[in-house]
Amino acid sequence: MQNGSVVSAGHRIDEAIVDVEVYADKARYHQLFAQLRQDDPVRWTEPSQYRPFWAVTKHADIAEVQKQPAIFLNGPRTSLNTIEAEEKIFAATGRRQAQRSIISTDGAEHAGLRQITQSWFLPNSVRKLEEDIGKLARELIDEMAERGDTCDFVDDIAAYFPLRVILLILGLGGDKAAEATILRLSKEMNGSLDKEHQRSKSQGEHMLQVVQEIFEFFKPVVANRREHPQNDLASIIANGKIGDQPLPDLTVFSYYLTVAVAGHDTTSASMAGGLLALLENPEQLAKLRENPNLMQPTVTEMVRWTHPVKHFFRTAAQDYELRGRKIREGDSLLMCYPSACRDEEVFADPFAFRVDRNPNAHVGFGIGPHVCLGQYLAKVEMSAFFKEFLARVSHVELAGEPVESQTLFMGGLKRLPIRYSMRQS
Repeated sequence: MQNGSVVSAGHRIDEAIVDVEVYADKARYHQLFAQLRQDDPVRWTEPSQYRPFWAVTKHADIAEVQKQPAIFLNGPRTSLNTIEAEEKIFAATGRRQAQRSIISTDGAEHAGLRQITQSWFLPNSVRKLEEDIGKLARELIDEMAERGDTCDFVDDIAAYFPLRVILLILGLGGDKAAEATILRLSKEMNGSLDKEHQRSKSQGEHMLQVVQEIFEFFKPVVANRREHPQNDLASIIANGKIGDQPLPDLTVFSYYLTVAVAGHDTTSASMAGGLLALLENPEQLAKLRENPNLMQPTVTEMVRWTHPVKHFFRTAAQDYELRGRKIREGDSLLMCYPSACRDEEVFADPFAFRVDRNPNAHVGFGIGPHVCLGQYLAKVEMSAFFKEFLARVSHVELAGEPVESQTLFMGGLKRLPIRYSMRQS
């Protein structure tokens, strides 16, 4: 960490907090938020293109907020969208968000939505998938071997492995057309501010188009599973009920969107960022190779280190005092997860990547009643992949410059060129 101004080229701190270029430069991001944690941990923020909010940057404060769901609501504002985007989405849908997902619900509705799929993500259920997950990991390492000695780990490997697991659970495993479509749409869904993926200069128009296309993709899946239900997650969601009431179609399609996009993109980002961390810290890679029992803490550290979900919002349902700041009813609070994952009061030497870090109370999967449903599945996937990777790849190094995605919400590396050697069987 270097001292000095964290806001360059005329940026004010408020603008930096919502600057996609800052988020794509981890050194700048962490320098900015380390200063905020020290000087202004609950900051009233008024960026020019966004509605104002409190930026909550410390681990303890985020935990305090998220453990009180009756006081701090997930809806109606869930993520950082420009005023233009919010207005365009509201004009088209009557909602602040283009979808209505489990992420943006509260109370009994949220609990009911979680209950529909929860059993699929419990450890006992995930263990039944371990053989299939291991097979998918072996197939991806086979593909690495067939490519020769170089690949882009993000585009060629990390993007596909968790996606194939999610499609398997949905009952769409082996469907290459579905794989290609969901991969493209998830990049666009999380890339509304990334020039490589933007459909329009209007963030709102981009979001509306991508969400609608995802809904259109799942329409025949819903129709099929309602007429011919199977033992898969797609059928569970298509026929889901809260109490005795079927889910509205908007909620069904939004549920698919959340599972398909968030369910694989976060794990992909953790895998790619985790591999980069191992390459940048070769002594940690050597320690993991020497002691495979460190795989579980390594995976946990990868999630802390990569923090693929950058934020969620909460909205105050009543006045509240947080770290001496007067939060007013209706105020938005930005939960800054990467900042919490580097909080000096929680993590010893937080800017060091350690495969044996213990304890590791990161918030990469969230905290409280909205904690990630798929966290156990993600850990099993990453453990299975890196176990296979380390067993069959004898040497790996960077073959070019890594490139971060330009996103304020969810994602990680979008390019990670590597050179490797396979073990001779």
